[in-house]
Amino acid sequence: MSTGNGHRVWIFPDGDLPPAGEPDLPLEGHESLVVLNTGDEDAHILADVYFPDKEPETGIKLLAPARRVTCFRLDKPIGEQGFRVPFGQYALRLTSNVPIVAQIGRADVRQPNLAYYTTMGFPGD
Repeated sequence: MSTGNGHRVWIFPDGDLPPAGEPDLPLEGHESLVVLNTGDEDAHILADVYFPDKEPETGIKLLAPARRVTCFRLDKPIGEQGFRVPFGQYALRLTSNVPIVAQIGRADVRQPNLAYYTTMGFPGD
């Protein structure tokens, strides 16, 4: 049985959920949390969302099936709780029962030239 690649804890200090943008744009502004689980066991992930001006939202339950890549759109409800990440600045901590690899991708449409970029998290274990 393969334990998979990666780490059990990932930190993303630079979340900044952009607005969706104008309806006529070719791409909707958003952020996506992408989780790769290369192991043979499903990853049960707890997500904690931190904010600059209020207490964190903790214990958001996510599932990344074994041997799959899973994309969580952060502008849509996530987890069993259906939590909505508010627009603006936030940070994210993921804690998984098995090793995973995680990154965040951001489509920012606030400028005319559009931008899509990704960032790897910081392994926290």
